[in-house]
Amino acid sequence: MTGRLTIHEASLAMVTDLGRTRGPQFGLPLNGALDQYSARAANILVGNAEGDPLIELTLFDLAFTPDRDVLIAATGAEMTLEVDGAPLPQWEPVPVRAGQRVELRGMSAGMRCYVAVHGSVEVPHLLGSCAPDTVVGFGHALSADEHLELAGTTPSPMSPYLGISLFNLGICPPCLDGTAVVDVVDGPEIEEFGGTAHRLFRRPFEVSPRSNHIGLRLGGPEVPVRTSTEEKISRGVPVGAVEVPPGDELLILHRGRGVTAGYPVLGVVTSTSLDTLGQVRPGQSVVFRHVDATQARSDVRAWRKALDALRNRVTTAFSSLGFDDGVTPNQRG
Repeated sequence: MTGRLTIHEASLAMVTDLGRTRGPQFGLPLNGALDQYSARAANILVGNAEGDPLIELTLFDLAFTPDRDVLIAATGAEMTLEVDGAPLPQWEPVPVRAGQRVELRGMSAGMRCYVAVHGSVEVPHLLGSCAPDTVVGFGHALSADEHLELAGTTPSPMSPYLGISLFNLGICPPCLDGTAVVDVVDGPEIEEFGGTAHRLFRRPFEVSPRSNHIGLRLGGPEVPVRTSTEEKISRGVPVGAVEVPPGDELLILHRGRGVTAGYPVLGVVTSTSLDTLGQVRPGQSVVFRHVDATQARSDVRAWRKALDALRNRVTTAFSSLGFDDGVTPNQRG
């Protein structure tokens, strides 16, 4: 069973997935969804594997019409979701009949919204991932009047009971407005900042408009100051590295960062807080919270447990409606 989505409106919308895990060994960044939790949840809600391709919207609206019945879910940034003008909830599986117009408008909090379609969509892959990469010019950006091919070959689970929160799937959407709290563990060069390292945690920082998927720039009244003058040789750095370049800003490397860098690394943002940074807007305040590696690992386990529990609840809901064949077994991507 084939089909396609006709795109009516798409300003900053890309097809992506969880990232290019094989990329770093070839000098390419991970890329992929900047809010991994929301992307994984969207795919789970429609019965896909967590790593399946889906649409990532940044700030602007999206409108499309499927030519066959589909099941969709929209997660991440807060938007108004409508199907043929009828408002429907985010963070729920939503049935859409062939020919109905889907609109996501008015992003009111957060930076990125994720739209998954049961069975996923068909796009080219590079090193096992469809994630866009600006370095090599790879990726699928959506544009008005194009047709996006659907990849699924089995009918989507369709029921009037979906999209009305009947099953209490129990998902807790992240808080996206106000001051963002970001957890940080000590970095390998923290000793080079002497008595100023604590400045990272003392006052809020503000997200700069120059931030993007490669890295976020943040300014504040007091930035940690490096005491060593030794030149740093470019070396491998992790996603989430908190670097302190010369000047009055912090630089936090995100999923689009190069695999090497030469600034001292004061700290490393935890993997769960990277999702938070994927949703912060220019001008938004960020406060950093110091955690140790034990706490960071515990947070990841809780993050994983929540997604696994969501998968189980979605599987139960679909099964109760007779859609046992419409759910992909749990795959962590």
